[in-house]
Amino acid sequence: MIKPQINIILADDHLILRGGVKAMLEKDVSFNIIAEADTGEGVLQLLQMGAKPDIVLADLNMPLLGGIDLTARLTVGFPEIKVIVLSALDSEKYIVKAFKNGARGYLLKSVSAAELLFAIHHTYNHGHYLCAELSKRFLDRLISIPETVIQDSGHNLEISSLDAEILSHLSEGLTNQEVADKLFISKRTVENHRQQLIDKTGSRNTIALIRFAILNGVI
Repeated sequence: MIKPQINIILADDHLILRGGVKAMLEKDVSFNIIAEADTGEGVLQLLQMGAKPDIVLADLNMPLLGGIDLTARLTVGFPEIKVIVLSALDSEKYIVKAFKNGARGYLLKSVSAAELLFAIHHTYNHGHYLCAELSKRFLDRLISIPETVIQDSGHNLEISSLDAEILSHLSEGLTNQEVADKLFISKRTVENHRQQLIDKTGSRNTIALIRFAILNGVI
């Protein structure tokens, strides 16, 4: 069975960099570069003219309309399109803002060709992706935060296999709905299990819950 090609729009105002990314993607026959743009406004114009990408690979900093603002516009107007932000900036505030605005992926421009290809496939098929360098950095920082939950409580805490699966998927950055889809359960069930685990562990939020699960070997 022949897999369908993933249609991609490349958006970057640096012609040389855009050409380099295009050359890397064209080595994978499952990708189809349907258009290029040098501004976010250019991407919107392409969509208005009928372009139908599955993925928009957008530079964070572009004139007129940058990658984050473009992501917000596409999330509202074209929710079926998955946006992956490509940036030289590794600041947490940009990464968080990008995902809050609807980005499905965030990659540093220093990623290898292999990771770039993997990230696009993963985002298209599974949901969200944060490049390995940033994931490791955030995990290291998360683990270094002083413990606020009594770790011994994890030994007496009953964690079902479903709880563990939900925690594992949440730790990958999936939304409640995406976790529900993967586990063939309702979004409300995911939300209820997540809240019950937060209450049981005394965690302040989902991030603290995931950290608790990692430290106690749940995931």
